[in-house]
Amino acid sequence: MQLKTIALLALAPALIAGSVFAQSDSKTEGEALMPVSAFADIKEEKERSVALFNEAGKVITHARCVNCHPRTDRPLQGEDMRPHQPLVVRGPDGFGATGMRCTTCHGPTNVDHAKLPGHPLWHLAPIEMAWEGKKLGEICEQIKDQKRNGGKTIDQIVEHMAEDSLVGWGWAPDRGRTPAPGTQKEFGALIKAWADTGAVCPAT
Repeated sequence: MQLKTIALLALAPALIAGSVFAQSDSKTEGEALMPVSAFADIKEEKERSVALFNEAGKVITHARCVNCHPRTDRPLQGEDMRPHQPLVVRGPDGFGATGMRCTTCHGPTNVDHAKLPGHPLWHLAPIEMAWEGKKLGEICEQIKDQKRNGGKTIDQIVEHMAEDSLVGWGWAPDRGRTPAPGTQKEFGALIKAWADTGAVCPAT
């Protein structure tokens, strides 16, 4: 009896998370992204740069991204970006509090039958990169600000958006979640074209 009790306690976080994530929305088809070529007719470079970022903003403001860029220490979840259940917090390093780390429930891969997303580096973005509730222009300025983006250059931002595997999870979420618009390759191309045209931000 004692061993069974211990086993149940060990499984409790995963069981709780599984039941919570099972309530997620059932949408599975993502929105399209316009290719970089669609903006070639915009002759004014600054205007084209803003238009490119606005298109990339379909990804940046999507629930797959904003849920991990909350304005508080509590992550969000679901298409409606509701507070994470069970209650968990950012912790000192973005990977959760002691005793309730993100990896307590989130494994290295998605667990589709439990509606439980996963990635080896599952964690929240730094609070300095909170996007929840902000206009796209404000987010753009954050992304470029090395004091808030982890010291990244524009080229490193492009690489992060286009190549980072945790960013890439947004296009391969667990079954039932709507993926981010387009593909990571298309998104990365938009961000690179935005950078190449001066990385101009939309008005805030």
